Amino acid sequence: MKMLLPWELLILLSLKECLANARHGPVFTQEPSDSIFPMSTGDKLVFINCKAKGNPPPYYWKVDGRDIDTDSDPSYSIVEGNLLINNPHFINHGGVYQCIATNAFGTIVSREAKVQFALQNFTRKPRNTVTVREGQAVVLLCGPPPNYGEIKYSWVFNGQHNFLQQDARRFISQRTGNLYIAKVEASDAGNYTCAVRNMMTNATVFSSPTPVVVRGDVMGEYEPKIEVQFPDTLYVSKGSSVKLECFALGPVPSISWRRADGNPLPGKIKINHSTGDLEIPYFRPEDAGVYECVAENSRGRNVARGQLLFQHLQWTQILKDAHMAIDANLQWECKAIGKPKPRYRWLKNGQPLIAKERVHVEAGRLTISTIRLSDSGMYQCVAENEYGSLYASAELKVV
Repeated sequence: MKMLLPWELLILLSLKECLANARHGPVFTQEPSDSIFPMSTGDKLVFINCKAKGNPPPYYWKVDGRDIDTDSDPSYSIVEGNLLINNPHFINHGGVYQCIATNAFGTIVSREAKVQFALQNFTRKPRNTVTVREGQAVVLLCGPPPNYGEIKYSWVFNGQHNFLQQDARRFISQRTGNLYIAKVEASDAGNYTCAVRNMMTNATVFSSPTPVVVRGDVMGEYEPKIEVQFPDTLYVSKGSSVKLECFALGPVPSISWRRADGNPLPGKIKINHSTGDLEIPYFRPEDAGVYECVAENSRGRNVARGQLLFQHLQWTQILKDAHMAIDANLQWECKAIGKPKPRYRWLKNGQPLIAKERVHVEAGRLTISTIRLSDSGMYQCVAENEYGSLYASAELKVV
């Protein structure tokens, strides 16, 4: 038997791989994922990954459902399936992207990927003066600029170098950035500036100052009013950390937490006693339930409650390629489990599959009767809920 030279072996292996790739429809080996890009580091290029096997070129891309035309828009270019954005702008290039791979056997679309840009600047418009009575409560609005990724809010008082410290009387919401003062004192008069820090880029932007004037007349005491509270329903994914905010206005109240079902709070829960925050690290299904925040002072009490629901999405059954004879019947089924309950839709060659005479779609089940050559192609079952979406792909070959 003749021994192959190294270069001959390399050509043979390359030819074998090429032929193998060309015999089936495209299959993604790398799909785009949600990305947040800094805008303050001087980066002039955004790179979004996409790769498929099955001799898939050409690739093309969509943003917010529109085809990207690299000829008419020079800010976009495609390199080996990957999308490059030159000189990105947060308004022009932020959006939902999808990669599409196609060959002679059909077309598939990738999962959706959000592309967002980290942090913009505040407008420099002057802020109105806030006048408040001593003993009254006040809320100072941050009004942050567009931002994505993990954000930390702080406030600066009278231009001091140190950030304002939170305590039982003063609270900064990490959901809105607003500053809450439960009971204003004369010493609270001054200028307040909201600071927004992006934890990915470490960039910080500052608002224009909000002047606060404290009137001399004193307001009487009243029962607590819960001004900051967590949503009525909140879906939380496994392993994530969830923080519940609760803060009440009025003569400084005490804040406590409990489960509505009477069960004790899990030992891993962290409660910040100065601000009233409750944090559940490494969320598990057993942590789901209704939680209550109780605010109480000498004038009365108030309760806020909300439900934490375990959120997930995963396949339990996916599709397999099918080789079918003409006039045969095809039945495919995909199944996913998740909370909230997943919805299903079907695609053929990247386009919504429309049920008609021979094509029947019922949730995750697809039936095609009396198959024809025109039914050949790439099919995808999409399961989605508020947590995200899953794509399962398979090829139908009619022989």
